[in-house]
Amino acid sequence: MRTIEKLLRTRSYPTLRVESDPAGACHWMYMHADIGSGVRPCFRTGLMNDMWGFLSSITLREDQRSNGRLRHVVVASDAPAFNLGGDLELFAQLIRANDREHLLAYARRCIDGVHHLHGGLGGDVRTIALVQGDALGGGFELALSCHHIVAEEGVEMGLPEVLFGLFPGMGAYSFLCRRTSPQVAEKLILEGRLHRSEDLYRMGIVDVLAPKGGGEAAVQALVEEQQRSPIAHLALNAVRGISQPVSRDELMSITELWVDSALRLGDRSLRMMERIVRAQVRRSTAQAA
Repeated sequence: MRTIEKLLRTRSYPTLRVESDPAGACHWMYMHADIGSGVRPCFRTGLMNDMWGFLSSITLREDQRSNGRLRHVVVASDAPAFNLGGDLELFAQLIRANDREHLLAYARRCIDGVHHLHGGLGGDVRTIALVQGDALGGGFELALSCHHIVAEEGVEMGLPEVLFGLFPGMGAYSFLCRRTSPQVAEKLILEGRLHRSEDLYRMGIVDVLAPKGGGEAAVQALVEEQQRSPIAHLALNAVRGISQPVSRDELMSITELWVDSALRLGDRSLRMMERIVRAQVRRSTAQAA
């Protein structure tokens, strides 16, 4: 059993449940703490603001970091799903209004978050995605941005954006190409299929496969293992940034292409987005009941 106690903070995060060990060396950030009937576990603006606000609050300046001190951040979910991706209802509204400014602002907000996670909050943090429910679209991109993906058996992950004529534009291609070949990355994106965690583990995309209900224990074991050699893992953070960098400029260039592609979608694609939103609402309502 992990030793975790809730942190007292001057600012509350309505969409998050945050826990930390007493030393502040491991933070567990559970999305969708406000999940309820009709609330979709997707990247609503409020959730993103809370997530990036919390991550900024625990990001240390260079002069605040202790030599050889490794920290961990675990991204998990209080909802049955890990995260169902971007706010399709908002996307459809902005595309119908041809509102490039606000669509790009949303995309930039996503990029700022995944880039910060991928960079280890400045370098002294190893980030872990704990996937205990389905991770689709932007939810899968969030998991891919972390240093490690720990997934329980039987969950599904994938990039279904091609179903409404789009591609995942918040890091999927860049992060997948650091875990697999560009050919495999493109196949996963263009097929739009969902894949079970067992298959993604065999492909090397999921790092740790845990039994159902065993995800938190698997994360704890991974954290304890890395804390036995903190200097090596801190160094690997730096090595990763040198050998396989994912720059913010790269992510921003791709997401700007995503915005321009989204604004060219026709009514058929937008109606498909809206049907998916209605299905997500029905599913969330049934699960809450």
